[in-house]
Amino acid sequence: MNIQKKQQGFTLIELMIVIAIVGILAAIALPAYQDYTVRAKVSEAMVNLAEAKTTIAEYYSSNNVFPTLAASGINTSPNTDIVASIVYSSAGNEPLLTAHVKQAVVPGAAANQTFLLSGSTQAGNRIIWKCKPGTANALATKYLPANCRG
Repeated sequence: MNIQKKQQGFTLIELMIVIAIVGILAAIALPAYQDYTVRAKVSEAMVNLAEAKTTIAEYYSSNNVFPTLAASGINTSPNTDIVASIVYSSAGNEPLLTAHVKQAVVPGAAANQTFLLSGSTQAGNRIIWKCKPGTANALATKYLPANCRG
């Protein structure tokens, strides 16, 4: 009887093709994952800004003027691993909240990065907030929270 044994396993070329595909996928996925992790960290700053904008909006709704920094009760030094500081200013009818994200959060950053919420008043003592990159050391658009990129 002549029984041939069937080949088992993979050939070298098949293994090389699989390794090449995995390498290409990794080259695409790793930078996207790094951007995602920075965006996730930056969202903590957005939480701090949300707390501050609620305080300002309540004060404005009740008093028809913007609070001073002292009257606002805003925590300007959250002391977290991500947020260095929150800066509040109001000039006329435009409150401005700036978040300073620590440079260690953003790869390759030489200084703390910023983005801000700019408010504009509406009828009925309402404030509409618009998120945008900061003016000095602006956080790259790809790292901004989703509602700031649009």
